[in-house]
Amino acid sequence: MRIDLHVHSKHSKRPSQWILKKLDCPESFTEPLQLYDIAKRRGMTHVTITDHNSIGGALEIAHLPGTFISEEVTTYFPEDGCKLHVLALDITEIQHREIQKRRPSVYDLSAYFRREKVFNIIAHPLYAVNDRLTPGHFERLLLLFENFELNGARNSRENQTLRAVLNGLTPDVIQRLAEKHGIPPMFETPHQKRLFGGSDDHSSLNIARTFTEFIGEHDADTSLSAIADSRLVVHATPPTPQTMAHNLYSIAWQFFRNKFNLGRYSGKDPLIRFMDHSLTPDRVVQPGMLSRVYFFLRAQKRRRVDHPLSDSLAALLRHETQKLIDEDPELLAAPATGVHLAVRGEQQWFKFVNRLSSRVMVHFGNHLLDHLSGANVFNIFHTIGSAGGLYTLLVPYFVAFSQFTVGRDLGEQITRRFGQTENDPSAASAESIHVAHFTDTFYEINGVALTLRQQVQFAVAANRPYTLITCDDQNRALEKGVVHFAPIGTYELPEYEQQKILYPPLLEMLDYCHREGFNHIHTATPGPIGLAALAIARFLQLPISGTYHTAIPQYVQILTGSSFMEDIAWKFVLWYYDQLDLIYAPSRSTKNELVEKGISSDKIQVYPRGIDTQRFNPAKRNGFFKKWHCDEKSTKLLYVGRVSKEKNLHLLSEAYRRLVESTPGVMLTIVGDGPYLDEMMAEIGDLPCIFTGRLEGGDLDAAYASSDVFVFPSATDTFGNVVLEAQASGLPVIVTDRGGPAENIVPEKTGLVVKANCVQSILSAMATLTADPLKRMQMGRSARRYMEDRSFEAAFDETWDMYGAVNSEKRSMA
Repeated sequence: MRIDLHVHSKHSKRPSQWILKKLDCPESFTEPLQLYDIAKRRGMTHVTITDHNSIGGALEIAHLPGTFISEEVTTYFPEDGCKLHVLALDITEIQHREIQKRRPSVYDLSAYFRREKVFNIIAHPLYAVNDRLTPGHFERLLLLFENFELNGARNSRENQTLRAVLNGLTPDVIQRLAEKHGIPPMFETPHQKRLFGGSDDHSSLNIARTFTEFIGEHDADTSLSAIADSRLVVHATPPTPQTMAHNLYSIAWQFFRNKFNLGRYSGKDPLIRFMDHSLTPDRVVQPGMLSRVYFFLRAQKRRRVDHPLSDSLAALLRHETQKLIDEDPELLAAPATGVHLAVRGEQQWFKFVNRLSSRVMVHFGNHLLDHLSGANVFNIFHTIGSAGGLYTLLVPYFVAFSQFTVGRDLGEQITRRFGQTENDPSAASAESIHVAHFTDTFYEINGVALTLRQQVQFAVAANRPYTLITCDDQNRALEKGVVHFAPIGTYELPEYEQQKILYPPLLEMLDYCHREGFNHIHTATPGPIGLAALAIARFLQLPISGTYHTAIPQYVQILTGSSFMEDIAWKFVLWYYDQLDLIYAPSRSTKNELVEKGISSDKIQVYPRGIDTQRFNPAKRNGFFKKWHCDEKSTKLLYVGRVSKEKNLHLLSEAYRRLVESTPGVMLTIVGDGPYLDEMMAEIGDLPCIFTGRLEGGDLDAAYASSDVFVFPSATDTFGNVVLEAQASGLPVIVTDRGGPAENIVPEKTGLVVKANCVQSILSAMATLTADPLKRMQMGRSARRYMEDRSFEAAFDETWDMYGAVNSEKRSMA
């Protein structure tokens, strides 16, 4: 006897998912006879229907062989309103009416089941139907029920936890629970529980994906109660969030298809035909000759339209859908008709939605950034509003991933309470930290990227469960500890020719993070990938921390010259970082700035930054600049970083010109690239100076160590990693009194702090150190000793401990 013990038909009318409630959509559209046919085709010998508090669906097929009447009963713990679902199987119409009278109290209901010998199973026992289920409620269920369900629509982690807990029950445990809750055990061997399986299908896509097989000789007339004690096996194809989302899309499609009678177009419109094939189970629409001609003419017409005729979301969706169908004829292949093919169907649907949403997202993203660069405020908000419609279309996936996360904390609490942690890998891993670190800038040449690369290398060497997630459009080789996704699109920044904004594939990243089981998200940047990290943390209900690396609003003001755009940038930055559970500020000044802007001081930590003192070392001084015919006796001034306006390099150019006029034997080296490079070369190209472009690896190390003074005029850097690198290389440094770099030197011992945005202050500091070789040497030695106490390893360990603290606090709050 093979039977799916939990399946719904159109008689389940009240939806449980909020998205279906918003659509005013019933919970299922499956016709009972269609359900029966599908179950039989998928190998079920018996069929029953368990609609919510209704036997209407079961009665429609009661005349067919191998059927019996069942329902899913909604009941409650009357003391606090905690909602439960119980399967009442193989019942009569009279019993159904009595059950409905008693269902307000689970105690009355379970007593009725025992008295009338109604076969019953507590459905999805670790799923909090109305968010009130606690470990205490679960303990009472162990005393009230003998049969429990391995639910085919819930996260398999819940089923694993349930199986482990039930297998570990003993008479002593049951006796302790009976005394604790004042509920005497009602069964002969109350510690021995039985597990049954049902798909909990609502769309008919997954009927028989999970089912129960009773071992023995049975025929179509055998009642369930007659074989209740038979040996049984639960067969299950584990569901994923993609399974649930596919169901939600299917239910919504069937709703709109029925409401607007869209079926009449299925032989003509490729889009509707595709939706039918993907979202309507076992429906095969074979177009006739006229339809084939129609499709051909439509395809020829579409090939002449390269771009959508409108920027509206609806037009974009139709246009991109038609393009995808043209590019991939397999999308219109026959739909999945079996359980294993149904899995392929949900994967194909995920692929389709991901590709479609990616194309539309790129379109909106480019429009938004175009409007931002042009300060077209009203168009900005119009584009954001249109993109909000795309979010609505992706909601089924967001809901599904969230639902598969719901109950994680409850499962861990129950696992610990029953001492099954060692048997549950998911519960055991929850006590450790598994970090996904998102960044937009990993493949750039800057201090942030260098720090991230060092973190990856150390995490790999220390065997820490840490993965850096980013996007890469250059098809670079895979690195251990790094996962890069192909971006769905790129946007060229006009001010930074070497930089691009990469649009991340949100659905792919979300699916990856769910499968990998990360329990902490860290975001290094608030760009598109950082936004994806924030969304993923919310959907998966994970703690999220972030680093405030870059003074974005100040950069916006410098680049656009618009205080209005700076204000818009501040609003975005403050909104973004305020969503995080913890913010790592690189300096006290940065923390104070964020607090002044309105972010709570309690959620900001000044985090440690370390340096690789083996790599950046005075011992690497080797006369690196000889290749540029630099006089070894000259005093070599060095700048390393992005060559751009916001770094105040125009002030350095002016100060250096004045220095050369009064001080012979100096040489300025600019290491880096950027949009200001050509202009700076034109400004001081007639002076003793070297422009090396970007340097990496040993060349960069030697450039530091072979210089004499490091000059960093920026007033917008939140940290300035290059300041640490220079000091570790034995150089005295000159920094401004604004931003983070000043906090990473010892004034008058390892370097000089000058007034920000002041040419005269920069000039005076350079002149002081140029004229006094002994002071330079003493400061350089002090700088090296200062950095030797700031190892990268120690800083990483301290940051890792902070991740653990955030996770512990989040769990305690939950």
